[in-house]
Amino acid sequence: MRDAQSIEMLHAKLPVGKIAEEIGRHRRAVYREIEHNNFEDKDLPYPSGYSCVTAQRPTDERRTRRRHPIRLDNLRAHVIDRLEEGRTPERIAGRLGY
Repeated sequence: MRDAQSIEMLHAKLPVGKIAEEIGRHRRAVYREIEHNNFEDKDLPYPSGYSCVTAQRPTDERRTRRRHPIRLDNLRAHVIDRLEEGRTPERIAGRLGY
């Protein structure tokens, strides 16, 4: 729901079902997106609500944390070293904090 058209529909107070139909998503996915990325500014009430810019920040952070080890050379080398030492994947993941 991060394109300009869907944001405009949301601000125009169109029903979520109609927005979901227009962007080709299930309406529950649209509800979740709005719920998870809604914010409230008590000092400036006008900008409160859903913002795609605000929603993108946590998404980028989650993607960075979940990036596959093959793409991160240092992490990949660390995991391979621990596997060669005989440690289990569960133990390696537990020590890395995933």
